[in-house]
Formats: sequence, structure tokens, C-alpha cells
Amino acid sequence: MRSSWSCLGALACAVALVASVDAQSSHSFVDLLRPDTDRLIKAATADDFAWRRLAELTDTFGARLSGSPNLARAIQWSAQTMKADGLENVRTEPVMVPRWVRGHEEAAIVDPPQHDLAILGLGGTVSTPPGGLEADLLVVTSFEELRSRAADARGRIVLFDVAYGGYTETVTYRTGGARAAAQQGAVAVLVRSIGPIGLRTTHTGSVNYVPEVPAIPAAAVAAEDANRLARLARGGRRVRLRLVLEGRREADVESANVVGEIVGREKPNEVVLVGGHLDSWDVGTGASDDGVGCVITWEAVRLMKKLGLRPRRTVRVVLWTNEENGLRGATAYAERYAASASDHVFALESDLGVFAPAALGFSGSMAARAMMGQIESLLEPLGLPPITAGGGGADIGPIAQAGRVPTMAYIGDASRYFVIHHTPADTIERILPEEVSKAAAAIAAVTYAVAEMPERLPR
Repeated sequence: MRSSWSCLGALACAVALVASVDAQSSHSFVDLLRPDTDRLIKAATADDFAWRRLAELTDTFGARLSGSPNLARAIQWSAQTMKADGLENVRTEPVMVPRWVRGHEEAAIVDPPQHDLAILGLGGTVSTPPGGLEADLLVVTSFEELRSRAADARGRIVLFDVAYGGYTETVTYRTGGARAAAQQGAVAVLVRSIGPIGLRTTHTGSVNYVPEVPAIPAAAVAAEDANRLARLARGGRRVRLRLVLEGRREADVESANVVGEIVGREKPNEVVLVGGHLDSWDVGTGASDDGVGCVITWEAVRLMKKLGLRPRRTVRVVLWTNEENGLRGATAYAERYAASASDHVFALESDLGVFAPAALGFSGSMAARAMMGQIESLLEPLGLPPITAGGGGADIGPIAQAGRVPTMAYIGDASRYFVIHHTPADTIERILPEEVSKAAAAIAAVTYAVAEMPERLPR
């Protein structure tokens, strides 16, 4: 018995020694990385270059809805500018995307006294009949209340007056409200804008139809107008509305993902993937959603090239198309690189803005999280909080799932981001240059570290 305990004790000591050596080795490697990541952080935060590039994108090309001429021109500009930056293997990879055109929109209370409403048709909505439609209003606060008042919904315009409780918790009323209302015989649906109350701002976003349920016109209404309609209804007043939506679907058109790289010096087939989506909704200029995500991930790669840093693995930036109303770009990327999905060692997406206080979120195995915890020390000059659990994105999702790839997201302050999300107020004036530079610095440092580390992140 004593002999067995001695063996076990020796084994435990050996394991502890190996762990200690591994930890020291890892820390030594991170320390070796620090001079280069410090250079990247210093270069990113030295000026407002990234903010000015974002201004060029949004000022020159404006809103960039899938299938629009604005997006097509932005794609060509991005590819040409990446080449001018010296990125390698710059290319556009064709993707067929949906084409939806908004057309004229208006809404008003016609009884009680005439008053125009602030509305924005939901992306993909069908049109009203020519000249619009008029109907009485039914206000509900949940899907359950709608079902309980099914008899009242027939022939009416249904308003989902659902208080904003976070995007994930509330967005289902935007995507599924038209379907639910149509099942109860409603002729149209309004949805309280999905976001915190702003300055009578309206928030668009996709509406989802299904073949087995009639498609009815769908629009978002400003929170202030939703409040007024709800107060009138609660007071027992009959409220009649007039609604005009002229949205129409046209044939799919060709678009593209934009790709640029720095080819790895030792393991070029292993890919560290970063990016954002270049398309936006057709209101505002898509500065936060997601022009800034494109610019800061692109900037991370540009800075590596500028500083002469060529990591072990290939770093690839992708500006995806059609995230907002189809995810065709993400799907096409995953299909194109299906055979090499497992060679993607890390994927980072920026699609939640850069508003301070910001953070990085990570999704991966416990072993991968431990390694990211070591890399985290490289970000100390930026004063970011510890890397949180949970990080990914819609565009990196398909390739990450196919290759079981660890993922990360740069996460801006949601309370600021969702005030302007999918609204005409999504412009560069809301974003500070230092927020853009800090985000680019963080992404550059993390991306370089993962691309340069001796061993790939474990699955």
C-alpha cells in the first residue's frame, strides 16, 4: 500500500511538473508575441485612419441593401482598396442575392383626427393593394393575447405593442408577427420598433413569411406612435388606420463576398478568419451595422501588412454579402470552403458595433478558452474587460459549424447599438474615432496572436 501511494505521488508530481512547464512555455510564447501585438495596438490607435475609411465607405456608397447598385459599387471599391493596401489573393466570390425594393410608404390615423405615423416597412414585406388599405386597429402585447382575441383580429390591422426587453427576446415579433396575425385573419401588421425608445425612430429588419400562410403587409412603427395607439385603444376609442406599402420583390441578382489575405509563412493552409458584412438595410448608411465591422477587421489585416508581420497561418478577411436578408454570402462561403472547413482554426466576426464599453466574447472548448485567457494579457494596453463566454456571428456560423471552429465576437455596448440599429440614424456621426481605433487594435492583436501561436487552438 505504501509503495502504491509513493507511485501515485510521483505521478502527481510529474503531471504537475509537465503542467508547470507547459504553462511557462505558453506564457513565454505570449511574451514573445507582445512586442508585435504592442506594435499593432500602437499603430491602430495612433490616428483616426479606420474612422476615416468608414466615413469614405458610408459617405460614398450610403445604404447598401442586397442587390442594390450601392452595394455593387461598394464591393468593387473594397476589392480595389484591399489591393492598394497590399493584401494578397484579393478577390470577389460571386453570390446570388435577393432583390427587394421598398417603394413609397405612409401610414396615418384617420379616425380619431388625422395624424401621420412614423413607420418603416419591414424588409421583404409585400405591398398593400394599390392606393393602400384602411382598417380598424387591434392592439396586443403578445402572441398569446393575439390568439385569445382571434375573433377581434379578423379584418383588422394588428399592432404588436411589445416593450423592448433586449433584441433576442423581442425580435421574434418582427420576424413572426405577420405570420401570426395572418393566421387570425388580420389584413396587415404593425410592430413596435425593436429597440430602445429613441427620437421617434423606426427600425426595419426582415419579416418572415411561410408558403402555407397568406403574406400580409408588415411595418415597424415608432415607439412613441405605438404608445399613442395603445393609449387610445386602452381608452376604449375606435382607431382606424390607413396604410400604404409599395415594397416589391424582384429577380435575384449577382453580388459577391470580398476576400483578402496575408498568406501564412509556415502553415498557409490553416486559416484565421475575420470579417463583417458589407450589406446594410436601405435606411441610414449602415455605419454600425455593419460598415464598422468590415472596416475594423479589414484594418487588422492591413496593419499586419503595413508593419511587415506575416504570421505562421493565413489571415483572411471576408466582407460578406446579404447578411441582413438572406445570409446567402455566409452560406456560399461555407459551401465554397467545405472541404477545408476543418482548416479554419479561428473565426472572428464584428457585427455588434464598437460602442464603449466594449468587450470580446469567445466560444470554444475549455482548452481553447484557457489559451485565449493567456492571449488576453496582450490586450492590457487597451483596458478591455476580461474575455467573456459566448462569441460568434451569423456570417461565420455556417463555416464554424462545418469545421467545429472556435469563434469570437467584438461586442459593443448593446444599449447604444440597438437605439440606432436598422434605422435612418445609423450613421457615422454616432461613432467616435477612438472607439473604431480601439476595436481595430483589439482585433489585430488577437488575430495575430492566434495566427502566430505554435499550435492551433484545440477544438
